[in-house]
Amino acid sequence: MGNRSFTAIAVLSAAALSLSGTVAWADESAGDAKLKSTIAELDGKVFDAYNRCDLDAFGEYFTPDVEFYHDQGGASFDRATVIANTRKYICGKVRRELLPASLKVYPIKGYGAIEEGEHRFCEIASGRCEGGAKFLMVWANQDGQWRMTRVISYGHRALSEAEKAELSVKPGG
Repeated sequence: MGNRSFTAIAVLSAAALSLSGTVAWADESAGDAKLKSTIAELDGKVFDAYNRCDLDAFGEYFTPDVEFYHDQGGASFDRATVIANTRKYICGKVRRELLPASLKVYPIKGYGAIEEGEHRFCEIASGRCEGGAKFLMVWANQDGQWRMTRVISYGHRALSEAEKAELSVKPGG
């Protein structure tokens, strides 16, 4: 085989590998969009239950041995404690709102997904949204059932006046 033939085969092989990588990337992107939609829907459901203080529904989104790490509240290592803390510190006091533009979802091959984002907290009595934080949640998909296995809630802080003003603007308004 001459150098030209070898070079042509090498170029064609590289092009084929490049195209197959492009196709795989496109498939992964479509899968990532579906996964992000699934996790965003789950986030909406779990925090709807949280905000309504429906602790039975809320608890179903956690594995029994969930690990929950909160920069100000400490760590807990089971679903019962997460529910008890939600009852004690959240119910009737605070509402959580996801900041949708901050939501990111990353697949975990053969396991589930990582959800990352920011949220704000609003006092129910006053309606004022004064605090914000970052979060990271690890979701396991076992037999089609999605549950959180790890939750990290951190960077809790007061929102600046500029952030409060920006967040109070309604889309389209």
